[in-house]
Amino acid sequence: MAQPREPIAVTSADDSRLADYRDLTDVALRRVREPAEGLFLAEGVSVVERALRAGYRPRSLLLLDARLAREDVRRVVADGLAAGAPAYVADATTLAVLTGYHVHRGVLAAFHRGPPREVAAVVRGGRRVAVLEDVVDHTNVGAAFRSAAALGLDAVLVTPRCADPLYRRAVRVSMGTVLDLPWARLASWPDTEVLREAGYVVAALTLDPDAMTLDELAARRDERLALVLGTEGDGLRPATVAAADLSVRIPMARGVDSLNVAAAAAVAFYATRPAAIPPTG
Repeated sequence: MAQPREPIAVTSADDSRLADYRDLTDVALRRVREPAEGLFLAEGVSVVERALRAGYRPRSLLLLDARLAREDVRRVVADGLAAGAPAYVADATTLAVLTGYHVHRGVLAAFHRGPPREVAAVVRGGRRVAVLEDVVDHTNVGAAFRSAAALGLDAVLVTPRCADPLYRRAVRVSMGTVLDLPWARLASWPDTEVLREAGYVVAALTLDPDAMTLDELAARRDERLALVLGTEGDGLRPATVAAADLSVRIPMARGVDSLNVAAAAAVAFYATRPAAIPPTG
């Protein structure tokens, strides 16, 4: 059957063709359903465009009818159609009933996830890698990915219990960088052997007052460095700190004990960014 070359109008939130977009605000449901069904959602023109450029295969697009007059929306629709995905158009009320919220950005797209990347392949040949241990808030995951991409990291690893980087909120907060920054999920943790085999020094970010400071870590100028950041609240597990090569702290003032994990990630990534280290060889 030939693929329609124009958006298809839909008038009911019960339309079976829109099943990928149903109940997007039900986090407990979506975080189980999406990985199981091999899909993820992108929201907003720039994020959808980034997913298409990164080579993700679209399943469909869903558009707010009032946005179709915009040139950038027409462009992303054309790109989605060219990639073989149908595009559906509905009014604001239908979208709100379907998704559970007001789709003010006006553009949603469902994509196939594709096969997971292998950890060894993701870290091979890089200079800076982040490991997110059990970070459960999708906003923090997205923010950490955005900082990692902006500050020159080569990859991000997430532990088995870390939130899904391809969950809609994480993708949106990351500004879509999670779609083109290499990442992989570790099968077990703490297990730093794959990082050491690839030549990385493993540095655990901790609150230990006896740990070296971040400035001291940056001054070492390690060629390959993996920065490990812990979950909201408790931070890194003692076993993770014990398995690391170094323990590192960000000095605090005014009695503040720590930064939010996303903020700590940005500070650590900037202080140890590869651009600050002259090339070797």
